[in-house]
Amino acid sequence: MPEAIAQTYTRADEAFDCLQTAIVKGDLVPGEKIGEVELCSRFNLTRGPLREALGRLESRGLLVRRPHAGVKVVSVSADELMELYRIRETMEGLAARQAAERMTDQEIADLSATLDSHERMIEQAQGQAYYQAEGDYDFHHRIATGSRNTKLAQMLLGDLYYMVRMYRYRLSTSSGRPHMALGEHRRIVEAIAQRDGELAEFLMKRHIHAARKNIEKKIQQGELTI
Repeated sequence: MPEAIAQTYTRADEAFDCLQTAIVKGDLVPGEKIGEVELCSRFNLTRGPLREALGRLESRGLLVRRPHAGVKVVSVSADELMELYRIRETMEGLAARQAAERMTDQEIADLSATLDSHERMIEQAQGQAYYQAEGDYDFHHRIATGSRNTKLAQMLLGDLYYMVRMYRYRLSTSSGRPHMALGEHRRIVEAIAQRDGELAEFLMKRHIHAARKNIEKKIQQGELTI
């Protein structure tokens, strides 16, 4: 019995990771209606693990369930997305400042090593994408936890984090953007390593501001549909 339970959880975790990655990378697009039969066939999943995965994705705010309308991938309006980025600009700027004050030398070294792995990934993608898995492999996640500000981290790493990841990846596929974003990340880490909280905050705000302006430009040019 315990083995069967463990196997079920393992399959549910795999289903969850598979679907979350599909949402983040845009294989399941915002607003897309999804059904269990289609998902099982498309991603080679079985019903039990799939249903558990759908529940977890719904709790993270990546799926929404409407009466008589089924389940859809969450979507936001262009104005709502701009507001999300304005919120990030302020909150992550503060996180970067506090990370400069509170991260250990080893944590900073580990963060720099993470960016080295990101650079290899970008090269493998021939500079066309910058995908960061969630958690410790995610630059922004590491900064939030490194701030040692529990309330701030909870706000940044809650629903806001998972929703923003959907759009971060889509924007990272812009021509030249992966290398540019990586360079911005490295300059933020350099400021943190120098314990310059003011500079770290300024660079993080500028980084997210640049991403927001990139979104606005893409929406205006019809290259990004929300």
